[in-house]
Amino acid sequence: MVAEIYLNDYKLNVTEYHEEHINDLLHVTVKFNVSSEEYHDVTTLLYKGEFNLKIPKRKIDCKVTIVEYSTSITNLYEKNQVGDFKLTLRERR
Repeated sequence: MVAEIYLNDYKLNVTEYHEEHINDLLHVTVKFNVSSEEYHDVTTLLYKGEFNLKIPKRKIDCKVTIVEYSTSITNLYEKNQVGDFKLTLRERR
């Protein structure tokens, strides 16, 4: 199983990973945990919407766009909180 991906060289440790091709474009869906300490950095990164995706275990290195993004908690500014994030990315050509 894939345990880590990189968005613009920012490492995300993933708890779930799914990969498929739709209309010849790679789609990757991941789930990962974000602590209150990481929240600002992760959400600031995700707001960019477009990334260079690297998945070393799968030898993937491509440009992607966010298709879907959700979180189990919206206020991770309180200490000692952890949110479950789900992210779906689509390859750009």
